[in-house]
Amino acid sequence: MIIEIDFNSDEALYLQLRNQIIMGIATAQFQEGDSLPSVRQLAETIGINMHTVNKAYTVLKQEGYVKVDRRRGAVIAIDIDRMRTLAELKKELQVILAKSSCKNISKEEIHELIEEIYEDYR
Repeated sequence: MIIEIDFNSDEALYLQLRNQIIMGIATAQFQEGDSLPSVRQLAETIGINMHTVNKAYTVLKQEGYVKVDRRRGAVIAIDIDRMRTLAELKKELQVILAKSSCKNISKEEIHELIEEIYEDYR
């Protein structure tokens, strides 16, 4: 796993880490059941505070991307709360599609964008 942190970014370090792990799941770098590095190990590898890594893992757990196993640590667990995720996604998409409608972006253009983005995850 290659994690690149931009220390000059305005985005919080824990969010950068969270987002890169989510991208790793989406691009199949991580599979259901894979263990993530320990908090200490990942903090040392990328040169950030352990509390930052812990916060990223906590957010990933709250969002349903990982579960914490006492023996294995943080484990990819994306199927735990699929229905909640679908409901949240629907709410987010409603706003995005409303913005698109206000800017006269067509349904076809939205579908093309979705197909283009999904190509990266196959």
